[in-house]
Amino acid sequence: DCTGEKMASSDLDNIKAALGGLQIGSFGDLLAAFGLSTLPTAQRYGILVGCCVFFITISAVLGLLVFGGSFKRIADQSMKDGAPMPDNVSQREGRLLLLERLIEAKERMLKENYPNGYSAVKSSLKFTRLTTMLMNVAPSKEPTEAVPDLVDDEFKKKKASKERNVKSNKYESRTIIPSGYQENYTRAYRRCQDLPGGEILSGLPECRFEAYARAFAGSGLNTTTKYRRSYARLYEAIACQTHATEKKITGIFESRPQDLVGRTIQLEPLEVERHAGKIFQMTNGCAIGSEKEYNPNEVWGFLDYGPFKSVKEISDSPVFQLAENQAAFAVIDSVTDKVIGAVYLSNDDPKNLSIQLDLPIIRPTSDGTVQQIEACFLLLDRLFAHGYRRVQMSIDSMDVNSKKMPGRLGFTQEGLLIKNMIVKESNRDSSIYGMLNSDWDKGARNYLFAKLHGKKAQAADEAFDLKEDEIEIQSYLLRLKREREAKEKKVSK
Repeated sequence: DCTGEKMASSDLDNIKAALGGLQIGSFGDLLAAFGLSTLPTAQRYGILVGCCVFFITISAVLGLLVFGGSFKRIADQSMKDGAPMPDNVSQREGRLLLLERLIEAKERMLKENYPNGYSAVKSSLKFTRLTTMLMNVAPSKEPTEAVPDLVDDEFKKKKASKERNVKSNKYESRTIIPSGYQENYTRAYRRCQDLPGGEILSGLPECRFEAYARAFAGSGLNTTTKYRRSYARLYEAIACQTHATEKKITGIFESRPQDLVGRTIQLEPLEVERHAGKIFQMTNGCAIGSEKEYNPNEVWGFLDYGPFKSVKEISDSPVFQLAENQAAFAVIDSVTDKVIGAVYLSNDDPKNLSIQLDLPIIRPTSDGTVQQIEACFLLLDRLFAHGYRRVQMSIDSMDVNSKKMPGRLGFTQEGLLIKNMIVKESNRDSSIYGMLNSDWDKGARNYLFAKLHGKKAQAADEAFDLKEDEIEIQSYLLRLKREREAKEKKVSK
């Protein structure tokens, strides 16, 4: 042991003696001490720069360790005998909260669509409340008593003498204007006057203003302003292409103002009296016109109901007998004005702002067409405008053709549910696809819009929205300035 201590002390003395002999008065002495004085100048500077970078890096790391709290965490870990990992309660408290408009949308839909509490039982209404929420709004007429029953005879005689040439009727109609409709109509009409979406049709100087205004106001108070602008501008472009299209779209508005209008299709709320016979004829496998006969199981094979043998059978089926948490629309071809299918929403969950888009029931020859895609687009656009955060599609894993539809719409596959359902007395595995509101806003909507209407129309739609946003911000700032000036005048007085 003594020998080892003597060796260690002698080595230390040798190192001290060697370092003590160094005399460094300049950078050249430093290079000579390390045997680098014979190197070319470029290499010397390279070594100098490398040393500087090394010391800066070491200093930065030490600074981060000290000021970033790493030393403190190391000390905490040593005192607590482990890493201070946050518990699940702390992580839950740190979650981001919903936007206020989404919370308001959730409360509104629960109150208006399910006033008696959420339920999946069969609806007793002509249209489910969910269907009504997604329809356009418009002024409507309802009968009201013109003359009270309890008026005296003398008053009746005077009334009759004054209205001798008027056809007597106990009831007359009055116009019911939805809340906020008139304000939105006026606002949109004036904006379109300032910036119409195209050339004015000859002989119809106000057709563009009226089309834009009724579509903007018809979208309702509970959709986003961005959606209303886009739908109204698209509606204006469709309606005002020619005099013929203007007449047709105006006729649709006058007879069925609640319908959603697209470029290739219209969506009508599904009704037994209006659509049952047409849906049956379209899906029973029989030949129609130039279209050949086909196996009806191509339509109904992966559903829990159908094929049907009669119009009554399909009328009494879930195709038309909807639950309260469902909505259904007939798809009408814009060229032929014929029913080509129906599109459904189910599993409405307003508490979580989630809903399911079911595969459209459509004739095989129309599968994958632009009409099918636009029908889904119109509903998706309005759902997200109302505040939904997630739309789901659930498809039989063996239905190879139908599994193409989510990809066409931009959905993301989320998983596979094994033995998820029993369909026609057999197991069904369901492929689940989802679309989030963030996905829709960040690109899925623009992708589908361009696919349906062209990239030029999509770019124009986006530019129009940005310009309208700028105008609204300027108007808001101007209003604040006027209010501030008015307050200053009151104070000065």
